[in-house]
Formats: sequence, structure tokens, C-alpha cells
Amino acid sequence: MSLSHHSPSSDITLRINGTSHPMTIDNRTTLLDVLRERLALTGTKKGCDHGQCGACTVLVDGERVNSCLVFAVTAEEREIVSIEGVAALSDGGELHPVQRAFLDHDGLQCGYCTPGQICSAIGALGEAGRGWPSHVTEDTAAGMADVAELDAREVRERMSGNLCRCGAYNGIVEAVLEAAGAEGAQDTATVGGAR
Repeated sequence: MSLSHHSPSSDITLRINGTSHPMTIDNRTTLLDVLRERLALTGTKKGCDHGQCGACTVLVDGERVNSCLVFAVTAEEREIVSIEGVAALSDGGELHPVQRAFLDHDGLQCGYCTPGQICSAIGALGEAGRGWPSHVTEDTAAGMADVAELDAREVRERMSGNLCRCGAYNGIVEAVLEAAGAEGAQDTATVGGAR
């Protein structure tokens, strides 16, 4: 990266969905705007543009981030995955298991928030798989022993940064539980009430 404190722009290369994209950008440009406006990767949605709705969630080095809050220059040399690249994360190269589960459980209605929800779910499952606790984890010191131990309450808490104005939350929770391989995913999704 050629970042000058005296220049308002930088020459960077972003690696997105397995492809390198060299570009010169204004240092104030967000990752969201690069994805949508420069690279026409419009699957990532602009919602609130303040990091509050989660519609712009993408994966950066496997972690979920709100791309509206990230300056693109800080994402150089990192592996960025938008919804357009999610399927490539699966072994078969077709739909990612989380994408398939969203379809199977009708975890989408208008679909506007769905790309962010799916990226967030993949990130949340990765966090749980690494043992990271959430606010509602019973023993935060011990964390999660296995991603399959997720229940509806855990999924709701972990996905709470992503809003769905259609209210498809029950389908989303069921989809995440199925993708997690949680026992009794169908039965537990409605436990704890609607979000």
C-alpha cells in the first residue's frame, strides 16, 4: 500500500472473493462503497450506513464486520468475502450450507438483509466453533464447547446485530441452528419467543 499522510488517496490492492483488485481510492472510502460502487458487488447492501442494521456485513479474515464502518485502506492484505463469494467457502462449490439452510427454513422475505444475515451467521458459527462465548452463554469463562450446542437463545443473541424488517427471525434462527448441526433445531427455534 502506498499511504501518504499528505495525500487524500492511496494505491491499494484488495483481495475480494479470491480475486485481487488494485485501485486508487480516497482514504475516506468505506469498504462498503468500494464493494458496491467500484466493483459492482451489490449483494452487500447499504442499510443504515451507521453500523446499526448489519445489512452490509461481510467477512474479513473470517470475521464478520460491518463494511460501512471499515475504511477500505485498512482492509488491504486481508481476505474479504462478500455474499458473492460465500458459496466458494463450501466444499462443493454450490451453495454454502448456511445459504441452503436459509432457503430450507424460509429465512428471508424481501431478501434485502439476507446477504448480511448469511455472512453474519457464517461468522457467528465460526466464533462459536472457536469457543467464543456470547452475552447469554451460561459459563462465559468456559465458552462454547461445540458449535452444535448452540440453542435459539444463543443464536438470537449472536445475530442481534442484524435487523430484519420483515420479521423473518424464526426462520433465520432455524436456519442457523440447522447449519450449526444443533440437536433438535426445529424444536428449539421458537423457544425464547420471537425477537
